[in-house]
Amino acid sequence: MLDGIAEGIAPLGAGLLLLPDTGNTAAGNTDTGNTAAGNTAAGNTAAGDTATGNTATGNTATGNTAAGNTAAGDTGTAKAGIAGLDAAVSVEDAPVDAVVLIGCSPRLGDTVAALARRGIPTVAVEGAAGAGIPEISLDNRDATRRGAEHLRGLGHERVATVTLPMDAARTRGPVTPETVAAATGDTARERLLGARDVYPEIGGRIAAASSIEEGILAGRELLADPAERPTAIIAQSDLLAAGVIMAAEELGLSVPGELSVLGFDGIRVDGLQHDLTTLVQPSVAKGRAAGECVVRMLGGEEPESVRFTSVLHIGDTTAPAR
Repeated sequence: MLDGIAEGIAPLGAGLLLLPDTGNTAAGNTDTGNTAAGNTAAGNTAAGDTATGNTATGNTATGNTAAGNTAAGDTGTAKAGIAGLDAAVSVEDAPVDAVVLIGCSPRLGDTVAALARRGIPTVAVEGAAGAGIPEISLDNRDATRRGAEHLRGLGHERVATVTLPMDAARTRGPVTPETVAAATGDTARERLLGARDVYPEIGGRIAAASSIEEGILAGRELLADPAERPTAIIAQSDLLAAGVIMAAEELGLSVPGELSVLGFDGIRVDGLQHDLTTLVQPSVAKGRAAGECVVRMLGGEEPESVRFTSVLHIGDTTAPAR
């Protein structure tokens, strides 16, 4: 994703500076926030997405000025590599000229409001951010439905899901009618709707982050009772799927012999000894489109929204139900 944004904003001579979307400027915030990016003075760039969370490298403290910054990213805590910015900063106070909101943030509305107050041009990657903000969207519902249909074709009837965060507080817990009704995370909600297009009664666990650790916790909960154990789990990210697989292995369950696991994203997860069945999204193309929108907005244009499609990759983590 970040490599694509760097390509898209190349005409500006800007690089990427990652900042957390946590609602405050305190250090120590973790995981999936929308972040800011880009010092044009030094031409810094961001080095891409990793399986354990997106990170950035290349920002230097060589007297870069605050002028000419663009914004982008999806990360945990990051410190600005700009002279004079020694503490962690956020979208509320970062010295940027434009922002790309990335990730599955349930705080999208709060972030958009903060940027609107500052008059910062904004592009949203997934999530309807409101009028005047171009969206780089993905077929989250349709893609998940195709993945769920794959599981149904394999004969799976007892299927559960592990979702991305549903609310701004990133509350961990069961999927209930109340949590779904109150959900502010567009991506999580759309992917759940896609699963329910095939399995209307599907339940599961809400993760507090898109991480292997959260997948393990959710997997342990879903697989603890042999009498209620699902034969397949739809995870809303590849990191969550990897954690579910690890939880299954802890319990002595074979994947896919006793449990099929479906992910979403199409990333490489370090340490995962499986070819994950997943919905592969065009991350670089999405980032490039977002970067190109930024260039056009800063040039006084009003770019249109762009929609991308995911592809089902069938690996070795799904098999016929027993």
